[in-house]
Amino acid sequence: MMSMTWWMWLLLLLGGWATLLLVHFLGGKIIERLASPEHFLRLFSERIRWPSRLFFLAAFLRVCIPLAPIPAKWQSYLIVGDMIVLIICTTWMLMSAVEALFQLVVMRHPLNVSDNLRSRQIYTQARVLARSVHFLLVLLGLSFALMVLPGARQLGTSLLASAGVAGLVAGIAARPVLGNFIAGLQIAFTQPIRIDDVVIVEGEWGRIEEITSTYVVVRVWDERRLIVPLQWFVETVFQNWTRRSASLLGTVFLWVDYKVEMQGLNAAFKHLCESSELWDRRVQVLQVTDTNEWGMQLRFLVSAADSGRLFDLRCLLRERLVAYLSQHQPDAFVRVRMLEAQPEDYVPDSSRS
Repeated sequence: MMSMTWWMWLLLLLGGWATLLLVHFLGGKIIERLASPEHFLRLFSERIRWPSRLFFLAAFLRVCIPLAPIPAKWQSYLIVGDMIVLIICTTWMLMSAVEALFQLVVMRHPLNVSDNLRSRQIYTQARVLARSVHFLLVLLGLSFALMVLPGARQLGTSLLASAGVAGLVAGIAARPVLGNFIAGLQIAFTQPIRIDDVVIVEGEWGRIEEITSTYVVVRVWDERRLIVPLQWFVETVFQNWTRRSASLLGTVFLWVDYKVEMQGLNAAFKHLCESSELWDRRVQVLQVTDTNEWGMQLRFLVSAADSGRLFDLRCLLRERLVAYLSQHQPDAFVRVRMLEAQPEDYVPDSSRS
């Protein structure tokens, strides 16, 4: 192979790098001019600027290393290091491609719309699958990098041959990671939960804020965050209030006296519902659900478009119904009645005489 002096080799290296960087810069500008902001090629090129630059520089260095005026031993070390850099850059660019594809899906299915059920389904699948593919790419990149290192294959073969207890311990240690990974794939395809779903987890009301490759972040109503492992949603019973639709039914209970005038109360209840924008005009029912020696229990059943509006509607109805009874039917509130005994009703106890 042709031998070169140091200054010739450095001139070749710097000249090649400058040419590659110029071509890289012009290619990026052409893509920015021709591709729209929501095009996959545009999103991909924006994310691989640095890894692609490093890849081209490392690839050209791989060609120039055999021409360097250094001993063959040092050339082999440089080639190994350069191959590791190429593997890292390739893994980085593949992960960027996955992320660009996910961003394209999000752009075409926005969540900030009124009826976002389909968008939340697609977003959840894309997010979980992207995280899973990232995990696999990192695992493959690390495997290829170790295979490039001298002696790595022999080390892997010896570890595999002497698996025994070490393999058992490693399997037990990796079980939570693999379990969450498989649970993530289950959630992506079966979708018991989606981004922005309203759920009840451990008695807490909240929304699914984020789904990672190992855990789920639930944003509770008071802005706390519950960190729940993915496997929990696969193995545990929980409530999902937006599985098929965000609309829900809710109740308001009142205990009233038997003197309540039901027709007037029902008319007031109907008027309150119709005058409120929180009611979705699906369900509006008044029923007597229980009675005892003090009075009777009334259930006001209403519906709303989502859980937040339903909660506000229930609070509003509870407040306005109590105000109506106070103003128009004050005798309708439950009260304890005491009858005063008259003197003629008194019967002396003959046993004391």
